[in-house]
Amino acid sequence: MTVEITIVLAILGVTIVLLALDVLRMDVVAILCMLALGWTGILKSLESLSGFSSNAVIAMMAVMVMGRGMEKTGIVDRFSRAILNVTGNSSLKITGLVSAAVGLMSSVIQNVGAAALFLPAVLSISRREKIPASKLIMPIGFAAILGGTLTMVGSGPLILINDFLGNAGLEPYGLFAVTPVGLVLLAAGIAFFLFIGKYVLPDSPSTDDRISAQKGLIEAWNLPFSTWHYKIPEGSTMVGKTPEETGIWDRYHLNILGISKGKTVEYAPWRQTRFEVHHELALLGEEGNVRQFAADFGLSYMEPLGKFEKLNDPDSAGFAEVIIPPRSSLVGETIRKFGLRKRYAVEPVVLFHQGENIRGDFSDMPITPGDTFIVHGLWDNIIELKTDKDFVLATPVSADKRDQSKAWVATICFVLAIGLALAGFPISTAFLSGAIVMVLTRVLRMEDAYQVIDWKVVFFLAGLIPMGIAMQKTGTAAFLADGIMGAVYGGHPLLLLFAVAGISTVFSLFMSNVASTVILAPLVISMARIAGIDPRPLVLLVAVCAANSFILPTHQVNAMLKTPGGYRNADYLKAGGGMTLIFLAVVVPMFYFFYL
Repeated sequence: MTVEITIVLAILGVTIVLLALDVLRMDVVAILCMLALGWTGILKSLESLSGFSSNAVIAMMAVMVMGRGMEKTGIVDRFSRAILNVTGNSSLKITGLVSAAVGLMSSVIQNVGAAALFLPAVLSISRREKIPASKLIMPIGFAAILGGTLTMVGSGPLILINDFLGNAGLEPYGLFAVTPVGLVLLAAGIAFFLFIGKYVLPDSPSTDDRISAQKGLIEAWNLPFSTWHYKIPEGSTMVGKTPEETGIWDRYHLNILGISKGKTVEYAPWRQTRFEVHHELALLGEEGNVRQFAADFGLSYMEPLGKFEKLNDPDSAGFAEVIIPPRSSLVGETIRKFGLRKRYAVEPVVLFHQGENIRGDFSDMPITPGDTFIVHGLWDNIIELKTDKDFVLATPVSADKRDQSKAWVATICFVLAIGLALAGFPISTAFLSGAIVMVLTRVLRMEDAYQVIDWKVVFFLAGLIPMGIAMQKTGTAAFLADGIMGAVYGGHPLLLLFAVAGISTVFSLFMSNVASTVILAPLVISMARIAGIDPRPLVLLVAVCAANSFILPTHQVNAMLKTPGGYRNADYLKAGGGMTLIFLAVVVPMFYFFYL
């Protein structure tokens, strides 16, 4: 063992410990690893920084940008609603259906692309159904990785090994040669989360700024968050009255979020709106107050209606904190004179005025600089407040309205990216092309593209990629492979299969799956010939087990999903450890009985 190999193993060991213990942020650990390889002279400067130009990093940034474009144009909303129409609000059904879909899609497109396509929809479902994102995201990521084992074009290693086999004078595998083991792996992975998921998946708080802000506002201001739906029947004393005349604000401390008659909905109706027979109301307030109001005016209770769906959808509506700056034209005015509801269709719920929380009817309260309103409304309407100099919006809200007219453009861009990838172009080139076309067609702005990129994930991947280069350059990978293979040489073929599967799994955690295949494929061909067994199954096993990368978030799919899911490295050790054991327990026996 050379000095260089010793140094690489030491840096690798420290990196593993730091990642496992979560003592530092994952991107900081990766950067330290990258710098250590440069400081010690193992890699030249350009080599240690080469991760920033890698296909994986560029592809991931492009995928994030395209995901934002699809979300902004409303495609994600339609997709998530279609899923919920099939699964209802059952987290198990959602996990099973989405995991199966992303796994099957991953058999023909790159797994990071399949995961990226479903991620925005899963986040939308999480917000809408109030299911922790951490319960949904990791299963789809693992399914995307497992789905790459369904066909011989599902992953880079499986595509690569046919070249190795051909160069070695061996018969290449057909397109569906790996499908039986891939199907069993995907089914086992989905079953693992359906039956064991509640024990291994964390109940992590959401990292979504909007969800965190909503939770913080509700808790800090003690806001009501339930909406109630009632209908005005014939004979109701409410007919012909305005909201102010009913005393809904000052007497009942309720707010009207919307009025519907027929197919149209008026959000945050103006105070001069007069109620009519068969008007349907969406009310915000405490249950006791709502029931008293309904009883006093003879209202008929209704189950939640689809026409008020946006009010119950956190992607479409919510609370916002609005501050009045000193130069606002509201200073000295009242919201009655200003016409807040009429202008912006948002419902003021609470006013914080000179140290006092005021609820009910504060329509005639003179506004002073620093006054704070808590309003409820559609995000599209609240965004209008953000662009008005009369207000300072303190709640994170997307800066752009959803432009559903661009939905077909965003879809074409995504299909273009997938098509280029299937045509043989590198995934980084294909996806970056789709992303820049979205910018050129004004699906989203370049500023949006920069903002949506998760730079922590970018630096994490870019920092660890040089470790794979160092392992190859110094011979560390070959040293480890030779040592393990030598230990099992001459033993039972089942022991050899476990050794090949195990070392492929370890290598896939710290270097690209293609790189690990390049190193191991020639080695196992030689070992198989010496042992007198067919080398083709061993090479195929190497390529399949290159997907067994679950214990740490070093695979680009897991790295991309770590932040949205709010996961720690320990969560991957827990859930990924179980998945790794299941992977090996499935693959090795299947190869022994059906491939060897």
